[in-house]
Amino acid sequence: MNVTACPACATLTWQCVTTQPNQLGESPFWHPLEHKLYWIDIPARQVLRMEKASGIVQTWDLPSEPGCIAPVAGGGLVLALRHGVFRARQWGEPLEQIATLDYDPNFMRANDGKCDALGRFWIGTIDETKSAHSAALYCLDCRKDRAPLLERKAGPATTANGLAWSPDGGTLYWSDTPSHAVHAWAFSAPLATLTAERTFHQFAPKSASLPTDDYGGRPDGAAVDVQGNYFVAMYEGRRVCQIAPDGTMLAQWETPAQCPTMVCFGGEDLRTLYLTTARQKRGTEELEALPLSGCIFSMRVKVPGLPVNFFLD
Repeated sequence: MNVTACPACATLTWQCVTTQPNQLGESPFWHPLEHKLYWIDIPARQVLRMEKASGIVQTWDLPSEPGCIAPVAGGGLVLALRHGVFRARQWGEPLEQIATLDYDPNFMRANDGKCDALGRFWIGTIDETKSAHSAALYCLDCRKDRAPLLERKAGPATTANGLAWSPDGGTLYWSDTPSHAVHAWAFSAPLATLTAERTFHQFAPKSASLPTDDYGGRPDGAAVDVQGNYFVAMYEGRRVCQIAPDGTMLAQWETPAQCPTMVCFGGEDLRTLYLTTARQKRGTEELEALPLSGCIFSMRVKVPGLPVNFFLD
């Protein structure tokens, strides 16, 4: 695979910011009030956070696999786990269940998700059978002291990923990873409705006739910068891609792990691009060649990203 970057970005390089690798790192976000990076390790059933200044990483064990997390206005986290959606008032405090996702947890779990600008928690799911195509995208609204309202918004899918919004909030991006496609909808924020679905960018699928080194990967977690460019981690493709609002590929950067999983913007100026990666179920030869697989990486970029949205309840 030929991994290229635009001339202005050619000097950008990744730095490893953690020393203990995760099995499957996901759902990173930068907390602007705490000045900490949060993420999860799905099979380890952990939430982790790192203070940028010291580099100290704290871990929090959970009762089942987390799929995604988001900060809560007023403190704490909202977490989508295999067996439900929960609210924690502070780091490490007891979990309060606020919703149950409509699936059989023996075969499905929560996956990629985040909050929209109005404080609703959007949760994608994954069909672990890889055959029933029963994954979907849900929206959880707990605002204004109302009873939690959980609605299915998109699907069917196999592995929900790539959730993000354009800077003006008028476009929602979402992907079903095995399809190798990122889709876009016109998004009405007040009503949380999705219309006019279109294919935003189609990546080449894996082919038996294609040499392994030439496979570009499939779209995993994503984030958007203030200019509306969509940054997506390409699982098994060893790259992060930057795609313009019109769907044109702008740049791509080789990563220090074969399986990058998700990006987010952080740091005080939101010009640090953080990247989670995976090492779970990867071969010995690959891990010997890429020993930092599973670590968190960062890269300074020229254009800041959008800040994390907080959950409102």
